[in-house]
Amino acid sequence: MAVTAHPRRADARWGVVVLAAICAGLHVWDLPAAVPFIRDSMAMTLVQAGALLGVTQLAGMLGGLAVSLLAELIGERRCLLAGLAMASLGSAYGAVAGSVTSLMVSRAIEGAGSILVVVTGPGLIRRHTPAPRINTAIGYWGASTGIATFAGLIGSAAIAQVAPWRLLWWLMTVITVAPLPLVAATLPADERRSARRAAAAARRIGATVRSLKPWIAGLAFACFTIEWMTVVGFLPTICQQNGLRGIWPGVLTAVVGGLSAVGSIGTASVLERGVPVRALLIPSFAAMAVTSLLAFAVNWAVLPGGDILQVICVAAFSFSGAAIPATLFRIAVDLAPPAGSPPATIGLMQHLFNAGSVAGPAIAAWLVTRTGGWQSTWWMTCTFAGLGGLLSLYLSERRLGIRFGPRRPSREWPLAWQR
Repeated sequence: MAVTAHPRRADARWGVVVLAAICAGLHVWDLPAAVPFIRDSMAMTLVQAGALLGVTQLAGMLGGLAVSLLAELIGERRCLLAGLAMASLGSAYGAVAGSVTSLMVSRAIEGAGSILVVVTGPGLIRRHTPAPRINTAIGYWGASTGIATFAGLIGSAAIAQVAPWRLLWWLMTVITVAPLPLVAATLPADERRSARRAAAAARRIGATVRSLKPWIAGLAFACFTIEWMTVVGFLPTICQQNGLRGIWPGVLTAVVGGLSAVGSIGTASVLERGVPVRALLIPSFAAMAVTSLLAFAVNWAVLPGGDILQVICVAAFSFSGAAIPATLFRIAVDLAPPAGSPPATIGLMQHLFNAGSVAGPAIAAWLVTRTGGWQSTWWMTCTFAGLGGLLSLYLSERRLGIRFGPRRPSREWPLAWQR
């Protein structure tokens, strides 16, 4: 489907989708800096804290394909609007939660809203962005997690110092409602869908699930999120255990998350130059292994300024891994088989992506509890970095059937998706 909108209007369209993704991402990253305060107020164990960090992703782990079917049936714009509304309602429920169980339920509702935004976002960007701007738009989409991390952690760290953590949940309710009128005014209305389309959508989703490429890319994505979500999610707790107090754990973690956004945006320009997918993914996984090994295997406590040096290693970990989500988000829109569904491809990858986000903090919390310290974290990060690198070997441009650079990707949306 050709994009005929004026360039400024087209940029506004993909820009508002990225804004929605940032708002959805804030519902993940308002938590890490608040975890120590929530643990104190609710007598929460470390394992429960790990589960709470991951439960926001539970809806994505369980419902990615269901959301893709919903997007095919009712339209991507409606899903995006519903996702923002649901995330806001979940946050409001969390603000009044009286127990750990209630708080976890509220986080699951927020996660369900977030997955509605995440699954539909890349498709909306691809449909409403001129071809020369696709890499830039997807680069910013990939950076939305890092931007949300930076903003969420800075904001939550500052607020947690001066107000109860529940105030942050109320603020998130308001922040997520605010973009709804902008999305409604900027994105064109969805086409009408028929009952006949439901059967066709189910067939396209089935064809996508039977295709190997989305599974490989999704598993590689999961290897990244297991590492990144664990290290960045628990960094405020690690900093506090190392003696940092006040706003600094949240600020340092926000900087680490922000570096991921910088790396994602920079990856877009690298893709424009035609750098092969594997040449980005494999070195990034290798760099994450090395930097996480340095961050956790070394006893920084015995070295002068060791705490800061450890954070620098984690910052390098976050920056060096940023090419992975940016690249995988970029190729995701081209991975559907000819008779498949691009939203289902995104949904399947989100299943695996969010499975990694749920499993990572839980595995790390179990390791720390068993070994008595964070020094064992590198066992997990290096294992999954190695697995991610091996999976990336499959993702050659010849196998994917796409090509980047001045001659834009050679595949267009399947005709079924255009209708």
